[in-house]
Amino acid sequence: MLSVCITKQRGAFHLDVRFDSPTPGVVALFGPSGCGKTTTVNILAGLLRPDRGRLSLDDTVLYDADSRIEVPAEKRRIGYVFQDARLFPHLNVAGNLRFAERRAARAGGIGFDHVVGMLNLQPLMTRRVHQLSGGERQRAAIGRALLTQPRLLLLDEPLASLDRDRREEVLPYLETLRDELAIPMVYVSHRFDEVLRLATHIVLMRSGGVAAQGGIGTISLDRRLRAMIGPDAVGAVVDGTVIGREPSSGLLRVRIGAGELQVNAASPPGTTLRVQLLARDIIVATQKPQFLSVRNQLQGIVTAVEDDGAADLISIDVGTDAEGGRGPSILARITKAATRELALAPTKPVWALVKSVAVRGVTSGGYRHE
Repeated sequence: MLSVCITKQRGAFHLDVRFDSPTPGVVALFGPSGCGKTTTVNILAGLLRPDRGRLSLDDTVLYDADSRIEVPAEKRRIGYVFQDARLFPHLNVAGNLRFAERRAARAGGIGFDHVVGMLNLQPLMTRRVHQLSGGERQRAAIGRALLTQPRLLLLDEPLASLDRDRREEVLPYLETLRDELAIPMVYVSHRFDEVLRLATHIVLMRSGGVAAQGGIGTISLDRRLRAMIGPDAVGAVVDGTVIGREPSSGLLRVRIGAGELQVNAASPPGTTLRVQLLARDIIVATQKPQFLSVRNQLQGIVTAVEDDGAADLISIDVGTDAEGGRGPSILARITKAATRELALAPTKPVWALVKSVAVRGVTSGGYRHE
């Protein structure tokens, strides 16, 4: 368990952050610029001292103001990947990695060859920093951080300086770290698409504090997130299980709650697939649809109707079974007139027609769900 309860005053800015997250997994600190994300990870790393509070990782207390405990940064065994890779320019990639290996606080753990193979660094080993692309530099920086044998890995907007293609190049490697290693990570970002792919636990930050925290599915439905990402990005994020491929269409069949979706992806049966269903892409019907071009249809039960300004947000449980068990929920944004005409209210059976499905991550199932 990563437990954080800290305060810090920096000029007019006041930080008061409290959250607990299970480990291993990826804790995403998400929020707008200036909300305190980087200050928080600098305190975790020991680069900045809080005014008050307590930090602990599993059974190790890193800081406790009341007990006067403060483990120095160099003894915390925390790896840190910055926005700018901060590699040693006078060394090649191999030299940067070997330096970290020599400086590791303990032997063993994740091996040199494992890191090189996992991050595909072998073709880069003889190159100097100026010969690397932005994505290659960040992969090397991640490798260097891993070879310090950390018990916690901090990543402060590691993709912020990269263009879209380079971000897409690095993200699969970060997914591999999440799924293959037991090292907990704290990932800082103001890009929700990155958080959707990587996070197992989200901490929403705003104005120096924690607005909400929880698993990806819970937070994706939280009203406070909607205020941060805007109405067009509002929707549910759910994890489904690949159950095969539809022969006629070639699309992947993914079990979501009590129903199925067909998506354009390539993953073997049993794989966990994270998908995003935007509220604007959901059509609600009160009778079983027929003779439509929309292939994806999920049967469910309305659980809530919320006023969302000019429209309503309809929460639909798509996992309710014959025994009444609750499953994942999705959101649909519809007009208030449609809400009235369809008489939508909690407990009403409906069908959700899904116009578009966005695949937001693939995992072997090795990370921890909440």
